[in-house]
Amino acid sequence: MTAILQTMRVVLRLGTGISFLVLIGAVTVQVVGRSFIGSSPVWTEELTRFALLYLAGFGTGLALFTGDLVNVDLVSESLPGRLPWSLRLISALVVLGSCLLLLAPAWRFTRIGAMQTSPAMGVSMLYVHGSVLLLLLMLALAAGLRIAGMLTGATDGKPENLVGESE
Repeated sequence: MTAILQTMRVVLRLGTGISFLVLIGAVTVQVVGRSFIGSSPVWTEELTRFALLYLAGFGTGLALFTGDLVNVDLVSESLPGRLPWSLRLISALVVLGSCLLLLAPAWRFTRIGAMQTSPAMGVSMLYVHGSVLLLLLMLALAAGLRIAGMLTGATDGKPENLVGESE
């Protein structure tokens, strides 16, 4: 279980990092083009948006693992006994359920993208619309792995980075 969790973290970090690098590259081309040439290539606008969508797609699952996702646990973590653990499990189940509920509509949305092409880059919108599906899949996978880890005892469900803890 630990190896699966570690692999998932690596994949999410790589996806987030690559998306961020593409975003930085596209914005740099835009800034240089507008500052020194007078205009930037049209495709940089689209690429920036696409990279931002994939950054969210990979980053949301990663944020669930690391604890960087917004979470109000002031009350729940101060409860006695196994109540905090139970609430973390219920929270992960709700996230997983919500993602599973939205997968079918996201798949339909992605299929619609297959019939469209982006105007500036000429890329199938399947890849762009697929970022929504990616977000839901990564978040569902992260929540599912958290649930499995909690039920097998591999993890207590607490995020990696808790405020106030030193590394």
